Amino acid sequence: MSFKPVYTITPLLLAQVEQVAALRERILAAAVQVPWIPALQKDTRIRNAHSSTAIEGNPLTLEQVRAIEEGREIPATAPRPRREVANYFAGLRFVEKNAKAGAITHARVLKLHRIMAGEVMDQGKAGQYRTIRVRVGSHVAPPPERVQPMMSDLLAWWNRDATGISPVLSSAILHHQFETIHPFADGNGRTGRMLSLWELYQRGFDNHHIFSIDEFYWEDRPRYYAALEKAQRDEEALTSWLEYSAEGLRVTLERVWSRIQKLTAHAGKSKLVLRPKQEQLLHLLREHKALTPREIWDAVGVSKQGALDLLRPLMKAGLVRRIGTKKAGRYVLT
Repeated sequence: MSFKPVYTITPLLLAQVEQVAALRERILAAAVQVPWIPALQKDTRIRNAHSSTAIEGNPLTLEQVRAIEEGREIPATAPRPRREVANYFAGLRFVEKNAKAGAITHARVLKLHRIMAGEVMDQGKAGQYRTIRVRVGSHVAPPPERVQPMMSDLLAWWNRDATGISPVLSSAILHHQFETIHPFADGNGRTGRMLSLWELYQRGFDNHHIFSIDEFYWEDRPRYYAALEKAQRDEEALTSWLEYSAEGLRVTLERVWSRIQKLTAHAGKSKLVLRPKQEQLLHLLREHKALTPREIWDAVGVSKQGALDLLRPLMKAGLVRRIGTKKAGRYVLT
């Protein structure tokens, strides 16, 4: 039986989707002036990691998560919470790298779970569908023999039909159905929210990776769980889940817009329109943390002088800085 989500486009849902679209267009228009993008990207990664792991009970604070992302030590903390957060960052890098890599397969979903749940599973094995029955609150997940075929149906819908509707809806439907199947013995929440984010990235909804809806879910976890469980009990309640998720995305984009305004004000008159190779360079620095001049011109495919021509405007705008000695210097994001 193929997966076909049942829902109604209510006036409330339509209004939320339209507001989200308008906010997104406003943010994309502001993205032409880019000095604030790396700072917002970093802040979003940290907020996503903190919120998604905190929903599952991780006790680390936002600042402790920030320290992990920056490679700093956080003393007097247990190894498991640190590992959960480090795994989340690794999963996020995997999704960012594969956002445009084509069809989502079982193998990719299993690899994502293996990355995110490695060494932090209470039961089952990371990267393998469950072989046991599970219950989450009032929701009794399908028996283990149904997991593989139901995931096949979900992936078929994702790769074929999801593109026919707004990513605001498809990401929420994906999230809900994944949690309904609950395909793994542990780690389903973090993985399901990451898959929802993957859909937004894949559809080009968040090309700059600056939206963090998990923060909305975390701030009122009882409402988040209640909305999921309601839709799992009653197929018709999927509409209310979509209304809730669209509200979360709207609130998220409103916060992003507010942060953009603050960062733009802080940047003052320092505006910069990025060239494609400068965008590539910023992406490489975000992925590798620090690069030598030779690594830059080799990776971007330019001469030594070409690399310097790319770097000077970025350094003047405060996006990139040089660290280390004159002979062994490297470039990093500010």
